[in-house]
Amino acid sequence: MDLKNIRNFSIIAHIDHGKSTLADRMLEITGTVDPRDMQNQVLDSMELERERGITIKMQPVRMNHTKEGKDYILNLIDTPGHIDFSYEVSRALKAVEGSLLLVDATQGIQAQTFTTLDMAREQGLTLIPVLTKVDSPLARVDDISLEVAEMLGCDLDDIMLVSGKTGEGVADLLDTIIEKIPAPELIEIPAPENAFRGLIFDFEYSAHKGIILYVRVTDGEVKKNDELFFHIAGKRFLANEVGIFAPKATPTDTLLAGNIGYIVTGIKEAGIATVGDTVTTFRNKLDILSGYKEARPVVWASVYPESQDDFDILRTALDRLRLSDSSLQYEEEVSGSLGRGFRCGFLGMLHLEIITERLYREHDLELIITSPSVIYHVTTKNGEALTVYSPPLFPDYGDVGHVTEPWVLLKIIVPSEYVSPIMQILFDHEGDIIDTLTFGDGRTQLTIEMPLRELMRNFFDELKSASSGYASLSYEMIGERDADVERLDILVAEELVPAFSRVVARRRIEEEADEAVERLFKVLPRQMFQIKIQGKARGKIFASRTVKAFRKDVTGHLYGGDITRKMKLREKQKKGKKKMASRGNVNIPHDVFLKMMKK
Repeated sequence: MDLKNIRNFSIIAHIDHGKSTLADRMLEITGTVDPRDMQNQVLDSMELERERGITIKMQPVRMNHTKEGKDYILNLIDTPGHIDFSYEVSRALKAVEGSLLLVDATQGIQAQTFTTLDMAREQGLTLIPVLTKVDSPLARVDDISLEVAEMLGCDLDDIMLVSGKTGEGVADLLDTIIEKIPAPELIEIPAPENAFRGLIFDFEYSAHKGIILYVRVTDGEVKKNDELFFHIAGKRFLANEVGIFAPKATPTDTLLAGNIGYIVTGIKEAGIATVGDTVTTFRNKLDILSGYKEARPVVWASVYPESQDDFDILRTALDRLRLSDSSLQYEEEVSGSLGRGFRCGFLGMLHLEIITERLYREHDLELIITSPSVIYHVTTKNGEALTVYSPPLFPDYGDVGHVTEPWVLLKIIVPSEYVSPIMQILFDHEGDIIDTLTFGDGRTQLTIEMPLRELMRNFFDELKSASSGYASLSYEMIGERDADVERLDILVAEELVPAFSRVVARRRIEEEADEAVERLFKVLPRQMFQIKIQGKARGKIFASRTVKAFRKDVTGHLYGGDITRKMKLREKQKKGKKKMASRGNVNIPHDVFLKMMKK
């Protein structure tokens, strides 16, 4: 098909603004999915995505649409909305020429709307503003349209009104995509003419087919059995299959310039395929394309198998996940009490939760997960510079000279009446308000600077509670600043449990110790002997609770006789419990670690 009849676009929006539902209606109207196979969230293939009602991984799909007697190919990439997965969004935007900026007519512009808008503008994409959920009785179409027009500097007539639920306006939106989003531009191919080049914007792993590349073809065409080459990895391979997403992977004879599709490599090794790499013909190589910045983890946690016999299974599981999630980073580490495990880097707390849940579900692994932490740069008193990824490795109180930590620039959009209770939360989390802006129908945007560790400390839940669920936020990293922090250790039966160690603000050390000890006291199962739980920092105990032992009535079978018979049995039981406690074998189940990680 002629390049002029191809349109590549994505849908970007704040989380839960109806991206996947709108994509469902597009697939339905274009006849891409058979009515018998139609279901909600067609493009969300992962079980967790359906359970939570969110998009975690971007998904491309190809649709055919006819306008004024001409056939067009529409390549859509559905993107995640949560701030943790904004890296996925940035990759999708690089592979398209235009984007639908979706705004919920019942909620209006949210914080993530601004973030995704900035990404699209940086790429120079053509934007089509779309108001969705206009069929809802709570929709404020006129008010929200004014907000969107002001934000984009466009006319009210430019804003499309649709309903992903009923399909209202979706057919007109497809026509508008063809009219406004430009066709892909063909890059002049130097001789020889049969050269091919494409940008890898994602990939997945299949146990049977190996690594499957998701590519945007920029030059030439690729066919089955073509000999191809990875620029970054410097490895050549044969294209075992090429095809398109319709929405399932559908083989085709060729994949032409301007299109989005997949290439089956047959490679089953980790670390060869890279997001942002250029794949080209081996014999007639073309220059590398500009790719993406590497995803930078902002949250770190250590993951250990509950049984050390499962260490190799955990390594294989992480390798498999890395093949489908290029933003996951990990390296092996050893703990004196927990054994061998991996220090893993995540894009945020939701990303951490999703990965650990997938390890449990897809690989049936029982895991010990340490408290999440950020990276600290520590200079000790003897001048040694340390990069600390894990709280147990944070130096002792007396050895710390200077510490820096990452900060974030936070944007919160909230109805103006909730600004006052949010101020108290910001004070508790060391947030500094830089700017306030009132816009639209009585809403305020707060711009705040805050330590990243405080954003992880249940900030999002507290914000939602204080704003009755109306607040939305987005954030970006802004570098490092001095930190006044120290390590808090949790002792169980006078034994340090590294998985519960954390780095906290010095001014909150007593409060954090009380909270951690109290939470562990509530979730730790009782044992056959008494267990003391303590919070320790600066060489002092700041909090302590005791879990009572199970008590068995060892004298229940006795009847009559002298009282000394019962006293002897009770004394024997007491010595037995003391002996068990001295061995310190406290069984801490897998779910206790997960409950301690979650607030």
